[in-house]
Amino acid sequence: MANHPKASLPVIKRLPKYYRYLKALHAAGVTSISSRELASQMGTTASQVRQDFNCFGDVNGRQGIGYSVEGLLGLLEGLLLGNGERLPTILIGAGRLGKAVSRFITSNTNGYELIAAFDSAPCEVGCTVNGIQIRHIDELREFCAEHKPQVAVLCLPREGATEISGTLVELGIRGFWNFSHYDLSVPYPNVVCENVHLGDSLMSLGYRLRND
Repeated sequence: MANHPKASLPVIKRLPKYYRYLKALHAAGVTSISSRELASQMGTTASQVRQDFNCFGDVNGRQGIGYSVEGLLGLLEGLLLGNGERLPTILIGAGRLGKAVSRFITSNTNGYELIAAFDSAPCEVGCTVNGIQIRHIDELREFCAEHKPQVAVLCLPREGATEISGTLVELGIRGFWNFSHYDLSVPYPNVVCENVHLGDSLMSLGYRLRND
């Protein structure tokens, strides 16, 4: 897939929301939508919607008709899901959080394929999580050399995430989905990290409830 250097991180962050809404429209039989209608659902402006999609080529709505819902969905599926190309993914940390996250990966069509899980706890090694056998962390290097995963999901404490991230990059990992309650920064070119803090949404909700 071609790179799109004009797309800023805020634009990229909005793409999944566009995708969810357009997918619902498509399922409901809607064939076209204006930038103004799309903006009202996104909480932004029609101008911003047009700028967002223009980052990815000549994507223009037709005067009086709007954007093709199917056309935008096709564009977003290529950008977000790779049009069926699934990224080989490993899980590091197979405790309760790791099991929940692995269930999401294996049960959703989101462009990722979970191919292995790793842990060091004797009570976890040898068990299976959503059809994937949990391997000992000592097998990590050999497995990566043979199967070449591209993404690592980190469900372990901060210290473990910091310690293992450099090793994973050496083993060919290009992307991290980090649940370690720590903003992992990976100082390597062409390696990206998405830090997930489940508590942030709850705290934001609490603020809004208490200060409405």
